[in-house]
Amino acid sequence: MNDSYGRDISYLRISVTDRCNLRCVYCMPMDGMTFVPGPELLTPEEIERVARAAADAGIRKIRLTGGEPTLRRDIVEIVERLGRIPDIGELVMTTNALRLPWIAEALARAGLQRVNIHLDTLNETRLTQVMRLNSMDKVWAGIEAAERAGLVPIKLNIVVTRSFNDEDVVDLARLTLARDWHVRFIELMPLGGPAEIAFNHYVSTRETMDRIEGTLGPLFSLHNGDIVGEARLYRLAAAMGTVGFISPVSDPYCDGCNRMRLTADGRIRLCLLSEKELNFRDTLRQDGSHEDLVALFRRAIWAKPKGHLLQEGIHPQNRTMSQIGG
Repeated sequence: MNDSYGRDISYLRISVTDRCNLRCVYCMPMDGMTFVPGPELLTPEEIERVARAAADAGIRKIRLTGGEPTLRRDIVEIVERLGRIPDIGELVMTTNALRLPWIAEALARAGLQRVNIHLDTLNETRLTQVMRLNSMDKVWAGIEAAERAGLVPIKLNIVVTRSFNDEDVVDLARLTLARDWHVRFIELMPLGGPAEIAFNHYVSTRETMDRIEGTLGPLFSLHNGDIVGEARLYRLAAAMGTVGFISPVSDPYCDGCNRMRLTADGRIRLCLLSEKELNFRDTLRQDGSHEDLVALFRRAIWAKPKGHLLQEGIHPQNRTMSQIGG
């Protein structure tokens, strides 16, 4: 289905929890967070019902997110249910990988196809500072488990944050020389309470690219420079993998946006950087039919805004990234 601006909306990101076992400095404070009570989270059956309605409204790709989605004890069941929907061609997940050594094989058997893994630095000291994670080995074990389970190609997501990990982008890009990985650098976005960090520690894609090229040589543009998904992709000379840049602040891709988001408490978020939402949970829990859900999804797609308003100094303040779905 097309929205009111002619964009083909085919991609749904489903947050299954707002909880996380990390506290990344730009996302979640160490203290003072409140989380959605368990009964207010969508159940596996409810998530499946929304996904089936979404499929009937034209969605063909689903990404499971959080918080940290693998914290759901029923995450394998959720994957199994979504994997049975005939019209969903892609079923993927974004994770910090910490629990993958125990569940990667089960997720793959259930129908998960690949994972994006969040990793902001390879430096042990800065890992503690930016992600509040005390061991690189834990992430590396998760990456290896994903590869063994066939959840490939591996994509690494790095949020570039000045004074925390901006000096580490070269080492991360260097991973693509010997590995068939997609290493993607993401600009900080102002969301909710941690927005001040985004304003004070923002690093543009251009600066990140210059730092990488200054050490590793030129980045060669792929796909004629067009955005693939949300990233512009490049390759270093003789590299096996690719380097990508996601630039929602300096180079917005709103005109080609094809995605919607379902929050863990059952709201459809019309745009990541907008506070407009539609409540699906009430319809689910007030005996709404499949047709009611399809109609609500179509209404949400049609109401999707043209783009964010960051350039006008307007940013969402009602939810953090972990509450929306990373």
